[in-house]
Amino acid sequence: MTEMLDMAADFRATMSRLATGVSVITTCSGPTPIGMTASAVSALSLDPLQLLVCIDNRLYTRTAIAEHGRFAVNVLGEGSEPLARNFAVSKPDKFAGVETFDDHGVPLLKDAIAAVVCDVAEALPGGDHTIFVGDVRHCAHRVDGRPLLYFAGGFGALRAPH
Repeated sequence: MTEMLDMAADFRATMSRLATGVSVITTCSGPTPIGMTASAVSALSLDPLQLLVCIDNRLYTRTAIAEHGRFAVNVLGEGSEPLARNFAVSKPDKFAGVETFDDHGVPLLKDAIAAVVCDVAEALPGGDHTIFVGDVRHCAHRVDGRPLLYFAGGFGALRAPH
């Protein structure tokens, strides 16, 4: 058992070296907006247009996505670390003071540099997570946006290209 825990810690530390973009996944539970910070997001297919998100099975966001059937991936830009941290913790109202709009049945963050709205196509088991495959229903981005990155347990940004 100890060996497995050591391996899990090693795996987590190893995977922290994979730089990823930072997103906030949003959905609704009835009229209540629900959201969480995530880095396990990936484009999946161009035909049909699909992406995937991986959500910890212990989180209420997982249940809310399954019940609502729609979610959004809000890609955060550099300088959005406070927003990422806000949605990364458990608290009663993560949306307090956060500007959103709802044109597609889920809250979209005004400060996101990109957003993708998806209907759940599949929910697949993935160990202690659920892999939600989403059919893209809407997407938009800002051409001047630069991403917030997550690496080795901290936030960062891209260097300006030469």
